[in-house]
Formats: sequence, structure tokens, C-alpha cells
Amino acid sequence: MKDVYLFSGFLGSGKTSMLTDVLRQLKEKGIKPAVIMNELGKLPFDSQAVGEDVPLKEMLEGCICCSGAEKTEAQIQTLLAGEEFDVLIIETTGAAHPVEALDAVYSPLFAEQLNIKGIVTVADSKLWLERTTLTPQVRTLFLEQIRHAHLLLANKMDLLTESEQGKVVFEMQGLNPDAFILQTTNGRVPLHLLENLQATTINKEVNQTQIGKHLHLNSRLIEFNTSFTQEAFEEWVKSLPSSVYRMKGYVPIEGVRNPFMFQYAYGLVQWLPEYIKMPAKLVMIGENIQDIHVIGEE
Repeated sequence: MKDVYLFSGFLGSGKTSMLTDVLRQLKEKGIKPAVIMNELGKLPFDSQAVGEDVPLKEMLEGCICCSGAEKTEAQIQTLLAGEEFDVLIIETTGAAHPVEALDAVYSPLFAEQLNIKGIVTVADSKLWLERTTLTPQVRTLFLEQIRHAHLLLANKMDLLTESEQGKVVFEMQGLNPDAFILQTTNGRVPLHLLENLQATTINKEVNQTQIGKHLHLNSRLIEFNTSFTQEAFEEWVKSLPSSVYRMKGYVPIEGVRNPFMFQYAYGLVQWLPEYIKMPAKLVMIGENIQDIHVIGEE
């Protein structure tokens, strides 16, 4: 399995500085990285931080979220099929919600090949103290990126006084008590902190997920051994708690030759017919979902 890290963070928070330094540390240890980098603009400025010897996939004018999920899946498939690497780092745009970014990585086609180590969020500490000046929508995204992190870098600490530094860490800890918070300058993070993450790993065993220390955002791979009616399946979906944010995969439907492509997001359901036989698997993403009853289980 390939270890995967999601680098999240607000625009200008220091993600690219962190990426550059992590790539250096990986290479020094003889670990071969690959990178998928998301850019909002047309020119790949950030990708200049990645060396020529690192397999790189870029998504210009894109966002690793709803509309870009299929592109991300294609990029990952291309890497898995054609490149030799040990670790995959996905740098999301500053405008990506962590849950949507995680959703884009989980394709039922290769979920068992990837070991999602966790979401590493870089937060601008100065911006945190000035967050009330942000628009409500932007502030919400900023807070969500911090709330869902498994490892949180309180960056740009050199710009703050000692009392401000303490205030930032205390308040961020209140928003996300599960994450390890590292006070940083220039996005420097020791590699061992990344390697110790074990946040959202999917096991190969049916209906099992290995949960690490962080129970607030995790994933679950479900395999179906029987088929359902669409009505029965949607009844089960309606019964799920609001802590289930995303589901996607292939659901076997009674009387239909190939499993349907199924997607669920924030209460909305989408079915799409498939013309080839896909594996009857579904990935669920949410908070504390390990004990949810799955349709078809006794």
C-alpha cells in the first residue's frame, strides 16, 4: 500500500514551504515521493518547488473537490499504473474543504491500494488572530480546515508575541482537541510527525476500518455480496446519521447487470448506470462512522 498525505491550508498559509521541506526529508531517507498539486490559476507557480525527479501531476484551474474528483482519481490511477513511488502527497488549493479533498482521493477502484495517513493543515497564526475580518464564508472554510486536521501546523509564529502565540495554540486546541499542534516558522515539520499519523486507514477486510488516534474524520470501505432495490438502498441512506458526509462507489441493483455508480453528499443522492462491471464497493467518509449498521449486514 502507498502512504498518502493530504496537505491542506488556507491561501498563503505556507503549504508549499512545507511541501518543499517534506520532499527534502523524504529524499534524504531514500523514500520516493510523488505529488499531485492543485492550482487555482493557469500557471503552475507552486510546482516549481517540486524537483524534476519527483513524479508530479498538476490540476490547473481546478479544485480537489466535487467537480474535480474525477480528474483527481484519473491522476492517481495514472501514477499508480505508471510511476514508481513510495509516498503520495496531495496539496489541495486553499479553497478546498478537507472532506471534499479526502473524498476525491477515495475511489473504490484503488481504495485498497492507498493508506491515507491523514490531513496535515497549515494555519496562518496571524490570520487566526484576525479571522473576524474575513467574510463569513471564508472564515467558515478556514475553521473547517483546522477542525478536520489530524496534524495542525500553527505557522508564522515568528510574527507573533509570546502571549499571542499562547492564545493561538489555546484557541486552536479548543476547535480541534484531537490534533497535535506544532508551532512552526516557514512550515517546517519533522518527518516523524507525519509518519506517526494513522488517521483514516482502510483495511482490506470487508466492512472493517482501522481507526487511529483521531476519531473525528475517518473512512470506511464497504463491500457488497448481495444486490438491493434502489428504494431499499435509499431508505438505508436516509437512516444514516448526519455525521456521514460523503459516500461513493458501485452498488449492485436487483435485475441490473452491472452495479450502478452511486454518490451521496450532504443529503443528496445520485445514481448513474455503468456499462462495464465495476467492483461492488462503497467508500463512506464522515465522523465516527465505524459502528454504523450497513445495509445487507446481519
